[in-house]
Amino acid sequence: MAEEIAMKVIARIHTDFPEKFGIPRQSGLIEELKSTIVFEPEFRDANALRGLEEYSHLWLIWEFSEAVRDTWSPMVRPPRLGGNKRVGVFATRSPFRPNPIGLSSVKLEYVEQHPSLGPVLHLTGADLMDGTPILDIKPYLPHVDSHVEALGSFTEKTKEYFIPVEIPDELLEKVPADHRAALKKVLEQDPRPSYQNSEERVYGLSFAGMEIKFQVKDEVLHVVGVEM
Repeated sequence: MAEEIAMKVIARIHTDFPEKFGIPRQSGLIEELKSTIVFEPEFRDANALRGLEEYSHLWLIWEFSEAVRDTWSPMVRPPRLGGNKRVGVFATRSPFRPNPIGLSSVKLEYVEQHPSLGPVLHLTGADLMDGTPILDIKPYLPHVDSHVEALGSFTEKTKEYFIPVEIPDELLEKVPADHRAALKKVLEQDPRPSYQNSEERVYGLSFAGMEIKFQVKDEVLHVVGVEM
């Protein structure tokens, strides 16, 4: 039996995504997405964050809390490969892993000293669901963490992918002004699984307290409803 180790949840992140559907496939793709990290009471010590604001970016180590399971598979089907081709789990960032641990690079905007919550981190560019447990936070070091010559396998074919988005003015007005740019960028990433291409299907995306309804026709994403 594999050795097991115990880990503590040190914080939770708060984002505009109450569900997995629509979350960017990688961190940093949508800089307009704002989020906050609130520490658990045991870790609300400002001394633990002393010097953190001298870094512009952070690594978040977190748990795929919606993918915890007792079993694992050595092969997975990445959505960007159409959901049919299998590759090794360790050659992907799939949530279905022996240990459901995620890694995200985010931008640190500032640290707030909240009167009741202690230090709160304000971030942009996160790709996490609201309430995701944070296991650790480390500074991003550009001179060692950035490798411009690195190869990205099948992800190189889709890194520039986006779909045109059309939002009627009367629906756009229902979206708070400070969320419009982020919503448009989220939709441009095409939240649908790659193997779903029905032009008649209406999809629902929960975002920032809204339910966004959309269809994709002729390779254009059309927003057809915004419900509060």
